[in-house]
Amino acid sequence: MIRDKNRSFDLELFLQQPLFAHLSTLSDEGPRDSPVWLDWDGTHIWIIGNANDSFPRRIREHPSCAIGIIDYDQRSGKVLHAGFRGQAVVKEFDLAIARRLLAKYLGSDESSWDVRFQNLDSSNVLICFTPETVVVRDQSYVPSSADANSI
Repeated sequence: MIRDKNRSFDLELFLQQPLFAHLSTLSDEGPRDSPVWLDWDGTHIWIIGNANDSFPRRIREHPSCAIGIIDYDQRSGKVLHAGFRGQAVVKEFDLAIARRLLAKYLGSDESSWDVRFQNLDSSNVLICFTPETVVVRDQSYVPSSADANSI
């Protein structure tokens, strides 16, 4: 369910960009936030994790989570926000999904990728997030001349 029925901006185009997202999860000690890269397949948001990372463990224990993504440009005043609430599951690593996600951020030439992203294997996992609600808002503003000059 998309809350902004006017669709302030094109969500599909927005999700094709290499933007940072914040994955908010629950733990027995309280809420946690993890900056992540993502891939949108039209139905699910995919995130790469390591089996030893804490956020896959938290998702296994508490699958309800939220993802926030912002495209922000101080010079122009652009502020586009998409917020998702839903359920996530930890899945076995799928190299095709991982390559698609990483190419979005690192380019298509895998040989030029940082060594940390080459040769991923079964020590990695995928988070498959299914949105239940989506909030899409263009919260852009006209920057003041002082803001533009201070950048």
